[in-house]
Amino acid sequence: MSNDNTLVLGATGKTGRRVVARLRLRGTPVRAASRSSRTRFDWTDPGGWDEALRGVAVAYVVAPGVPGPVHEFVARAEAAGVRRLVLLSGRGADTWGDSTFGLDMRSAEDAVRGSALEWTVLRASNFAQNFDEDVFHAPLVAGELALPADAVPEPFIDVDDVADAAAAVLTETAGRHAGRIYELTGPRALTFGEAVELIARASGRPITYRRISPGEYAAALVEQGLSEDDAHHVAEMFVLMERGLIAATTDDLATVLGRAPRTFEDYVVRAAAAGAWRG
Repeated sequence: MSNDNTLVLGATGKTGRRVVARLRLRGTPVRAASRSSRTRFDWTDPGGWDEALRGVAVAYVVAPGVPGPVHEFVARAEAAGVRRLVLLSGRGADTWGDSTFGLDMRSAEDAVRGSALEWTVLRASNFAQNFDEDVFHAPLVAGELALPADAVPEPFIDVDDVADAAAAVLTETAGRHAGRIYELTGPRALTFGEAVELIARASGRPITYRRISPGEYAAALVEQGLSEDDAHHVAEMFVLMERGLIAATTDDLATVLGRAPRTFEDYVVRAAAAGAWRG
């Protein structure tokens, strides 16, 4: 069997499903893999990994929620004849210091960057789509988003830009992106209060923002059904962000795509038009 498939892990997730669609549109042979895809992939079940890797030349990897498994996956990928890995990670991962946030992503980076394969790491800022596809959505619909974030801004990136970058790196000439770490951000940084104000204006709804402590936020997440460990992990992200080390914008998306990133306002208009925050 020739190795010409592109394996996309997390193929039903925020970036994965968008990457799969882009690759298919380009005519790239794609193997979409997740726990619910035809090609099943589960980080807790290594028994299925070799079949997912069979005939694969390039793989898009989204780190699992715990440190460790990517090391074994990389070894399996090397043995299967995979040539390139593209890893989605978090913005400024090597600046996180002693934070307990993102140990999973840092472990995945160690595995990929330490491999014998050609690799590229895409480190993305918080996705704009977290406001309509993830944990921020329900509070916004209810009329108030309360988070442990104050005056330090975040350069939110549109997940469609991340998917565009991933598709480009996965398909462009081998070597161009080899050994590169791209820090992907939006074109400007906003505070969460400013982001909520834009959402309120575009949606025409009275939505407010309120700052709370990390402990209060973790407790609220537990009430919403998250485990204590997951809630602490999410709250710790805000503690890290308040250090201001990942608040600046970069030009890396333009380096990959040759164009500027989409604005947060563009995202808000599209999401509001689709009824994302309709009460």
